[in-house]
Amino acid sequence: MATFVDRVVLHLRAGDGGHGCVSIHREKFKPLGGPDGGNGGHGGGISFTVDPQIHTLLDFHFRPHVNAPNGVGGAGSNRDGAQGDDLVLKVPDGTVVLTPDGEVLADLVGAGTTIEVARGGRGGRGNASLANSRRKAPGFAELGEPGERFDVVLELKSVADVGLVGFPSAGKSSLISVLSAAKPKIADYPFTTLVPNLGVVRLDEHTFTIADVPGLIPGAATGKGLGLEFLRHIERTAVLVHVVDAATLEPGRDPVSDIDAIEAELSAYGGLEDRPRLVAINKVDVPDGRDLAEIVRPDLEERGYRVFEVSAATREGLRELTYAMAELVKEVRVTVPDAEATRIILRPRAVDDAGFTIEETPDGAFVVVGSQPERWVRQTNFDNDEAVGYLADRLNRLGVEEKLAKAGAVQGSLVRIGDREFDWEPTLGAGVDPTAGLRGTDPRITERSTRPRASDRLAARKARRQPTPDLPDYGSDFDDDDDES
Repeated sequence: MATFVDRVVLHLRAGDGGHGCVSIHREKFKPLGGPDGGNGGHGGGISFTVDPQIHTLLDFHFRPHVNAPNGVGGAGSNRDGAQGDDLVLKVPDGTVVLTPDGEVLADLVGAGTTIEVARGGRGGRGNASLANSRRKAPGFAELGEPGERFDVVLELKSVADVGLVGFPSAGKSSLISVLSAAKPKIADYPFTTLVPNLGVVRLDEHTFTIADVPGLIPGAATGKGLGLEFLRHIERTAVLVHVVDAATLEPGRDPVSDIDAIEAELSAYGGLEDRPRLVAINKVDVPDGRDLAEIVRPDLEERGYRVFEVSAATREGLRELTYAMAELVKEVRVTVPDAEATRIILRPRAVDDAGFTIEETPDGAFVVVGSQPERWVRQTNFDNDEAVGYLADRLNRLGVEEKLAKAGAVQGSLVRIGDREFDWEPTLGAGVDPTAGLRGTDPRITERSTRPRASDRLAARKARRQPTPDLPDYGSDFDDDDDES
């Protein structure tokens, strides 16, 4: 059973941030102890790093769901919650990270290359951190921010200097077994090789890697056979070697037609036109194979190929072929520029950049787009009036209300921030801390909910201005009764 896996889909969930704590210090003989709620811990993130000891994505194939630890919530007595540990996943060299739609997020080449793909959520601040000179004892705390959740696709493209390509049973696995210490499965039936094999070749002062790709057939670039799954493994190779079978018994096949068919598939796959090529005519230890190799050799050389007659069984011609591969690899390595350290680019925010934008949708809603206001909304406990009032103050100080007014929003307009929708009620004097009230409440919100609307006040004023109707005269009856008494 093949245990090589070169493509997996991972379901990532970074850790959630812990909630902040609402607590007031209580101790005998110490009145007005003040707030002492601790902050929540940040959630753990998820990163990929290249490990040279890893050669397959098999572990992720059996465990596709990856969850990072959550942050712990804060506690009283100014105790901050523990942070979730970051999760570092080891991947093979040459792993490509993509979105489910095929967009490339990262191409991980080189030992130690690391990228963070899912960021953990921020921990919420406790009420001790939210206190200031005016808000002595906040009755609210921030909620922990959820960690990022999404799916990614990992594809492995083997990093090798030389790639062996050819039809099934051409002898690629046999060549790599005698040129290196690799021990691939070898048998006399097609598609013996179900997974790419990688070996290291050492020749004098030269050391390079060599890989054989499972046998290609006409139509491999469109999904036939095994070619579509493994053609990507030759994308990173510096040199391509055509391994052709000079002793095949299949009718209509010969080294020239085999190379033409493979070149057609490589051209259909694309991106391999600039690779230098060599031709290894294998199985010349068979008499008919040696005769055929001598016949087709002049035609291949006319096309510009360097041709080598080899035999994996007797090791004939392998030394010359190995030196030719080492020479081409050395030439390619000279042309490749030296790797430079990653340059850190700082892009400061412009002076007039508010950090958010406001977009009007066809249904008349105003959408506030920006990482900062969206994060504030996620960290707000909407069951706490004081927390909602604090959010309104922060948004106003950021300039959200001013931009909403300029964009044409009026009282009652639908405003959407993140996954929350509001009926916009412009605040008066926002940015100034409200007067102290009951913990967990905001006087402005209470007044807004109990204060009569303008239409109600106008109706009451009209009712007071209506003239009083004439009352009947009961004076004579009362006078008679008084006289009789």
